[in-house]
Amino acid sequence: MIKIEDYPLSRVPQDKRVSFLSVAIVHMGMLTALDQFMLGAVLGNSMTLTDAFTAILIGSIIFGVVTYGLGLAGMREGISGSLLARWCGFGRLGSVLIGIVVAVSLLGWFGIQNAIFAKSLDFALGHKLGFGFAAALSGTLLTILVAFGFKALRIAARIAVPMFILLVAYISITTLSGHNIHEIIQLVPPGEHLPISAGITIVVGGAIVASLMTPDLTRYSKNSKHVLGVTIFTIIAGEFIVNGLAILIAKTLGTADVVTIMSQAAGGAGLLVVVFSTLRVNDLNLYSSSLGIVNAVEGLTGKKLKYTLTTLVIGVLGTTLSVLGILDRFVDFLTVLGVVFPPIIGIMLVDYYVLRSHRNILDKSRQEGKLPDETPVIGWVAIIASIVGSIVGLVTEWGIPTINSLVAASLIYWVFKVATSRNQKPIESEKAI
Repeated sequence: MIKIEDYPLSRVPQDKRVSFLSVAIVHMGMLTALDQFMLGAVLGNSMTLTDAFTAILIGSIIFGVVTYGLGLAGMREGISGSLLARWCGFGRLGSVLIGIVVAVSLLGWFGIQNAIFAKSLDFALGHKLGFGFAAALSGTLLTILVAFGFKALRIAARIAVPMFILLVAYISITTLSGHNIHEIIQLVPPGEHLPISAGITIVVGGAIVASLMTPDLTRYSKNSKHVLGVTIFTIIAGEFIVNGLAILIAKTLGTADVVTIMSQAAGGAGLLVVVFSTLRVNDLNLYSSSLGIVNAVEGLTGKKLKYTLTTLVIGVLGTTLSVLGILDRFVDFLTVLGVVFPPIIGIMLVDYYVLRSHRNILDKSRQEGKLPDETPVIGWVAIIASIVGSIVGLVTEWGIPTINSLVAASLIYWVFKVATSRNQKPIESEKAI
């Protein structure tokens, strides 16, 4: 059984590696949730069918390449993504900054998922609460749940994933029966037009956090074939099945609003599943975000924040984002994720596979079953290249933003490191924690 919290600062021993399915099921769970259905609904409502599936195909290829690369490194080294970043250009403090970026992105996801929860609750009660009050209520309750650990509700929330998959199957059958693919192709997207380049970027943005977290899971994998299988299975399940069905359903019903889709197609049962799904996903979002902030502050300052208080503060911030209308900025949120995270991953892949800056000490320590004795303190070049790459992705109007940011950051990092390698002084290091 996989426990992400196990071996936080050490390698996963070979005798603790698990089966292919054990890793694949957990990894697929990242992209077979409500957020992927929301993404597919946006694509179906804003693009032609051909353009929407083209965006999924190209976005999946990008996601697949970087996910497999990181996952393979995680499997080979037996360490998590945050630890891997220490010896892939960013150093100890740089990896802490990455953790903060991940935590902030999860805070945004909390706000979006809580907004869906609130819309469902308000709709089910005949709009008597009002969205703002419903969002404040649902966010507060979930924050208390996570902060104080009411495990009975968490256990109930675990049935959300299979319930959601069954609901998607049911809605697909009832909604799409009687329609042939030719009819759906002819339907004009009712929403605001989304170009293919933007569609590709939000597809990547919807999955890229899972890519960065892949080493956390594949460090339990036994070989490279398992990593490849995990990547392919997740793409098929999340991108092509969940996203693909959402595209077809949204086009058929003429809306990208998940609450409307669920209520029209499955009534109260559909809304109940939405509530359970958001409960489960936001449980993880808030927990992981709080843990990330606590670890980051400790890594940067040495001070230990109290988990409960941190969770309450982050929950309030996420709930505020819901009330302020972050759900209306869903595409913008995914776009930002689609240009901020690819540079980080690109730099890690360039450093690990091309420059191989710390491969010698990684290889040596791996044979001994421990982490390297020396850890770079901070990789300024990687941090600066990541920021520049993200800016390039956000401001350039040509090409595909997510590819622009990935390539720009990777090239800047590679060129600078190669150009300075001969004259570069030894990197200041410290003993590994």
